[in-house]
Amino acid sequence: MTLLSFALSLVGFGILAPVLGCLLAGIDRKVTARMQGRVGPPLLQPYYDVRKLLAKEDVSVNSYQGFYVGISLVLAILSGVFFFAGGNFLLVIFVLTLSSLFFIIAAFSTRSPYAEIGAEREIMQVMSYEPMVILITVTFYLVLGSFDTFAVLEQSEPLLLSLPLVFFGLLFILTIKLRKSPFDLSYSHHAHQELVKGISTEMSGRTLAKVEIMHWYENILFLGWVALFLVWGSWWAIPAVIGGVILVYFLEILIDNNFARVKWQAMLASSWAVALVCTVLNIALLVWIP
Repeated sequence: MTLLSFALSLVGFGILAPVLGCLLAGIDRKVTARMQGRVGPPLLQPYYDVRKLLAKEDVSVNSYQGFYVGISLVLAILSGVFFFAGGNFLLVIFVLTLSSLFFIIAAFSTRSPYAEIGAEREIMQVMSYEPMVILITVTFYLVLGSFDTFAVLEQSEPLLLSLPLVFFGLLFILTIKLRKSPFDLSYSHHAHQELVKGISTEMSGRTLAKVEIMHWYENILFLGWVALFLVWGSWWAIPAVIGGVILVYFLEILIDNNFARVKWQAMLASSWAVALVCTVLNIALLVWIP
């Protein structure tokens, strides 16, 4: 990662990611509505919602909640900047995890029983997907010999061909990261799960707007992780990446609308099992089939 790539990524990701994330959230709502036989809101409804939240008075139980959410937003942006600048993938994971921890602390700081339950569920989600995320970086290094994300551009074939089972594991935990059913235990983007809004129950106004914007950044970053497995050092990779990312996101919407929320025990057990089985088998394939 050079200073130039960091600067370009800071400007590009900082400006384009929330725009694309907002459009993605609008498409999500529209497709979900069509699947449920409804017309759905306008495509720019997520933007209208955030603009309305920014105009509202920020009512908080303490002065720390907004600060913690702000730090979480900044760290989420930094993780995306590091990733798209060709930085260390392991560093990206650590910074993003730190962002999640500040978000959890923000919920705990309210001392609300509903927010605390949401924060506890968020901790369980982090515990569920984090082993798979760490193992992805391990297999990434085994294949490429580097943690730099731009190392995939030097390959003659996509990473998917070498790590198909790891890619499946990524898709599995992506449902948790994108907060889709059946693994949206702490926070759901749709109103079909519960009346109390989980971890963000006590967040309102500008604080809640920052949470929504943070999720826009995160969703683009997570789709970047998908693209990491589909890209290689050729211009032909561009349509493959675009098509693959669209297909994966549609699959996540389809799963979200066809599965009910599971208990945290099922989420934890299934994600750890998938992480262990997929990575061990894929590493064995790398050893046996050079």
